[in-house]
Amino acid sequence: MMKTIFRTAIAGVALFLVLVLSNLGMTAIQQTKKNETYKELDLFADALAFVQTHYVEETTSKDLIYGALGGMMASLDPHSQFLTPQEYEELKADTSGEFGGIGIEITLKDHLITIITPVEGTPAWDAGLAPNDRIVKIEDTVMRNLDLNDAVKMLRGKPGTEVTVVVWREKENKLLTFKIKRALIEIKDIKESRLLEQGIAYIKLVEFREDTPRELDRTLADLKAKGMEALILDLRNNPGGLLDKAVEVAERFVPVGELIVSLKGRDPSQNASFLSRYRKPWKDLPLILLVNAGSASGSEIVAGCFQDRHRAILVGEQTFGKGSVQIVLPLRDGSAIKMTTSRYYTPSGVSIHETGIAPDVTVALGVPAASEERQAPPSDLENIFNGVEDRGPQDKARAALRQLYEKDEPLARAVDIFKGIKIYSQMLKGPDGQVHE
Repeated sequence: MMKTIFRTAIAGVALFLVLVLSNLGMTAIQQTKKNETYKELDLFADALAFVQTHYVEETTSKDLIYGALGGMMASLDPHSQFLTPQEYEELKADTSGEFGGIGIEITLKDHLITIITPVEGTPAWDAGLAPNDRIVKIEDTVMRNLDLNDAVKMLRGKPGTEVTVVVWREKENKLLTFKIKRALIEIKDIKESRLLEQGIAYIKLVEFREDTPRELDRTLADLKAKGMEALILDLRNNPGGLLDKAVEVAERFVPVGELIVSLKGRDPSQNASFLSRYRKPWKDLPLILLVNAGSASGSEIVAGCFQDRHRAILVGEQTFGKGSVQIVLPLRDGSAIKMTTSRYYTPSGVSIHETGIAPDVTVALGVPAASEERQAPPSDLENIFNGVEDRGPQDKARAALRQLYEKDEPLARAVDIFKGIKIYSQMLKGPDGQVHE
């Protein structure tokens, strides 16, 4: 009798799963294949009934089915997962742009919980956590055989409370312990924009969110009015965000009709190509893109497009290599599955997944966390300023730029590249102002 009840329950689950798979474009599967699937689900029903009857402690069919769904999704890849109703609600809450936590983006890499990037200006950033740090322990819990949801739950909490995180930093070959106070994490699209010098503008883009393209439009117009002649777009430690908004940012700088990124999956219905549709792009604005190991997903879409199109010079470090697309499919009880359906490909057809984008100019040193102190070696620029007293706003501005460049070598290198291009362009011009070869 017990077994009959469970078979009836599982038959309902099986029918639901078949309907879901049909909605995902699998209606062409042959009937024999469907029969095989039913037989395998019958095997699952046998195992479920046996566990319910004989396991040492009482269990519920819901808990067991949730566990099975979790195991099924985890067996696919690190980015696919099953979400309980509570976890699905938390995922939807993330899109609001603020939550209580320490401010890091994490993923599973080589079966280890890995930091994609700490979000600038958050407790994780201030503490000194870095891209590719492997989280091995949170409080007293060792993170072996635990998934992303477990880590997220332990890292989040009431603002003002503390959490201890132990990471393995491969570059330094050692374990590091951080005691971090949680805070309300507010994510901004554009953290900073300014005019540096000689018409060189700088924009720090933190994440691709709903309002990012419009905010970028306003920022570019403002910088242009202030005399922008070239742009450094900083995507370091930008973990991505919304795919369509990353595409919209890229299309601000490439001609109409150009391929920005393509998606390819096993199911043809998941394939897509994104072309630029922006009618007034900044296609002639000299552009440098700053990237590092914390640049992932949407940032890599922009970087791959610009590099393939020879639209920008990429300066910094190899990007993270998160080049897959996940869809979230709500289920009838409020739970959901998050599943990888396709991968990103640059305009030249190169996969971003697990390889990332190599910069054109490699500069190993990224932006230091606030807790770090680095002593930059004396430079020619420093020697010029030594012994010169500040005499007014112009001197103070130069001194501030000097300090900025000393702390941020990739930015300094980007500025130097623009200066070199400008000098070379002037050298090609004759006395009549025309270009001579």
